[in-house]
Amino acid sequence: MTLSRRIATFVFGNAWLKLLSLGLALMLWMVVSGEETVERGLRVPLELTQVPAGLELLGDVPATVDVRVRGASGALSRVAAGDVVAVLDLHTAQSGRRLFPLTPDQVRVPFGVEIVQVLPSAVTMGFEPSASREVPIVPAVDGRPAPGFVIGPLSSEPRRAEVIGPDSAVKRATEVVTEPVSVAGATTHVKQTVIIGLLDPALRLKSARSAMVTVQILPAPLERTLRNQPVHLRNLGPNLQAEAVPTGVDLTVRGNRDSLGRVAADDVTAFVDLAGLGPGQYSLTVHADSSRDAGVTRVNPDSVQVRILSGKP
Repeated sequence: MTLSRRIATFVFGNAWLKLLSLGLALMLWMVVSGEETVERGLRVPLELTQVPAGLELLGDVPATVDVRVRGASGALSRVAAGDVVAVLDLHTAQSGRRLFPLTPDQVRVPFGVEIVQVLPSAVTMGFEPSASREVPIVPAVDGRPAPGFVIGPLSSEPRRAEVIGPDSAVKRATEVVTEPVSVAGATTHVKQTVIIGLLDPALRLKSARSAMVTVQILPAPLERTLRNQPVHLRNLGPNLQAEAVPTGVDLTVRGNRDSLGRVAADDVTAFVDLAGLGPGQYSLTVHADSSRDAGVTRVNPDSVQVRILSGKP
């Protein structure tokens, strides 16, 4: 086939298809050119990309920005949620407060839609170095045990969890909390797997999301009164004499049945502190040293009259 015939075939071959395509293109152009150009305000999501490793965002970052778009009325009517997105590249971010401009070029739009304006035109964000450390898990309880029982020691497994976030927030972190464990009506130890979390929204957990919490439920402490315990006079100055009225007090101690059974009268001591006092009449508060097995809850009377006299040379 000669060159001239090849050219003719290329130009005139399938002429009807070419004419049809041309006609459709003309019709489309006429439709589009005939549409009214309009503007519309939209609130669109702000997408953050390429945050440098080792940096943490501080505070609240805008989740959306306002844009004004322009285009044919038909094109704008077809814009759906998510078709327009503002994208902010943070690869240049450094520690401290930084200002990032937001221009129409940074807004992703469908074909035929033009960005006229972006508000705000810049976004301020703060960054800090990322840090992590372990803090204790502190269990929480809800409700009351059955009558005659009290809540004893609480524990969790694991006992600690690693938190991650901005350096300043990590330094402030003191504990990881748990959802409350219900002990309502309990008469025996309660074990429950619960969700753990952080009160500071700037922090997050590295791995653990739950913990096994054990709440010991103990028999309610009982009380026992030790009658007429002598009041000891402590830290009396040299060459001084002192006497207390009354000379004895009643001490109420509290503990469980076994511990109260082991408490002897000599295990709990009532005393007044005379440090720095000279001759005179004083009304002094009575203190008590608790035993290893029980604690003192009440002293009756809670004060005594103490008279201090000069001693013989």
